[in-house]
Amino acid sequence: MKRYNNVRYTTCADSLPLLYHPKPSASTARGDRPLCGKCRAPLITGHPINASDANFRRFIDKSDLPVVVDFWATWCGPCQQFAPVYSQVADEMATQAVFLKLDTEANQQTAATFQIRSIPTLMVFHHGAEITRLSGALPRPQLLQWLGQHLPKN
Repeated sequence: MKRYNNVRYTTCADSLPLLYHPKPSASTARGDRPLCGKCRAPLITGHPINASDANFRRFIDKSDLPVVVDFWATWCGPCQQFAPVYSQVADEMATQAVFLKLDTEANQQTAATFQIRSIPTLMVFHHGAEITRLSGALPRPQLLQWLGQHLPKN
């Protein structure tokens, strides 16, 4: 363990220096952002995960949390405008759901499996089953309201 400016540092298995907080903060004590017991790195980053044809089904089937998926493409203007809103909501709701992004152009097999006809399309899954879907971009308040209505209550 090293000290720098009176803050203790440790390194995780990847040898990346990380801040070590000897006492959990109020938010981690509530379970909002759990930390790795070994390296103290956040276990939930709050960033949407880029999914692919290879790993999409694993996220949907293996997650205990609901999974929210943004089906998008790089050439889609509304998708690009919606991306910051989706990222912000993913950060705010990081402990309530897993947020994925799937590029439909690069992952056509998964897009075809779920019959994605227009983008952006949002889908919510829980325990491998589709709960709901919505086509089109939403402003932040409406996205939060839509998720509040459709995410399973724990």
